Amino acid sequence: MELTCLHNKFNFPPLPHLSLPFSKNPNPRIFPRKRNNFCLASVSDTLVAGSRKELSSKKDDEFGDLKYWMHKNGFPPCKVVLKERPSHDEKLRPIHYVAASEDLQAGDVAFSVPNSLVVTLERVLGNETVAELLTTNKLSELACLALYLMYEKKQGKKSFWYPYIRELDRQRGRGQLAVESPLLWSEDELAYLTGSPTKAEVLERAEGIKREYNELDTVWFMAGSLFQQYPYDIPTEAFPFEIFKQAFVAVQSCVVHLQKVPLARRFALVPLGPPLLAYRSNCKAMLSAVGGAVELVVDRPYKAGEPIVVWCGPQPNSKLLINYGFVDDDNSYDRLIVEAALNTEDPQYQDKRLVVQRNGKLSIQVFHVYAGKEKEAVSDMLPYLRLGYVSDPSEMQSVLSSQGPVCPVSSFSAYC
Repeated sequence: MELTCLHNKFNFPPLPHLSLPFSKNPNPRIFPRKRNNFCLASVSDTLVAGSRKELSSKKDDEFGDLKYWMHKNGFPPCKVVLKERPSHDEKLRPIHYVAASEDLQAGDVAFSVPNSLVVTLERVLGNETVAELLTTNKLSELACLALYLMYEKKQGKKSFWYPYIRELDRQRGRGQLAVESPLLWSEDELAYLTGSPTKAEVLERAEGIKREYNELDTVWFMAGSLFQQYPYDIPTEAFPFEIFKQAFVAVQSCVVHLQKVPLARRFALVPLGPPLLAYRSNCKAMLSAVGGAVELVVDRPYKAGEPIVVWCGPQPNSKLLINYGFVDDDNSYDRLIVEAALNTEDPQYQDKRLVVQRNGKLSIQVFHVYAGKEKEAVSDMLPYLRLGYVSDPSEMQSVLSSQGPVCPVSSFSAYC
């Protein structure tokens, strides 16, 4: 019998991170909080050129103001405002977050962003090219969106998306508590995950990003009409791998997965969406495609000035950490994953396999242990584990012939 624990829970704090190409400071820092302990991984240089102090002129601020740009380009009146939260690093400007501009009730529409201000592959490449790219199984939507934003970044203020990119860059790879995805951690920082299967998941994901980078030129040649506007080299010559990796992780941490939309619109980058919105596991509010816009309907009352939160989906903390750089202490979807397997060299393997199949299990079975439901999970696992250790042929025959919920296997319950 083989038994493997696939996931351990970590106590890092919320929130996502977003930034495009940057360099990293390898020195992690630990900050205590009343309720959580969290690890701050390294921070980035700015996406749009600037100093470490990020001191910019009033004219630049007005030029790059996100909400001003959105309203100027068709964004209707909303019930949210951008507020500032001080940075833990005094060298960096405060980060922005979306808060209620007035008292809200559950069911209120906080904002509605027109599709003309939403970045999707439909807008970037077109449906036909998107379908062709994705059926190759070599490039993901995230890789295409990351490549598009990298080229747009090169345009600077000439880019229509400059104010949006500038706002994302202001975050400098930081969520609301300045946490990055471990995909961007240094080797020393990854040492924090030693002993956890999450570390292997991080390394595997990083290898996947590398494979996508190697296929980037495919986008260039298959969507040549799009990139004619960019007087730059093909992707792998214009952008080193580390730059692409940083952009890919940035897009991954802020992309919104829209429901009930065509393939080319299912992954979207929405101004006022993440990372300006906080993710929460126990929230049911989601950004949704409604007509020609993406809107947010709140699921709870808010007082004016309170941060607005959205649901991050039914993901365990290991996925939240890798995808968004945070974990949620109140995550009801968090779990330990325990994999158990029958020994194929066991002389009674076939009989045991028959027993577990009769009880809806597999010869290699994954069990989920959820917080607060440990007793139920143990009750589900023990019969399987005990069956795996049965060695007496007479006991095995007793299990095979037994009827009812309890079988006489070493005085313990087992499958019947």
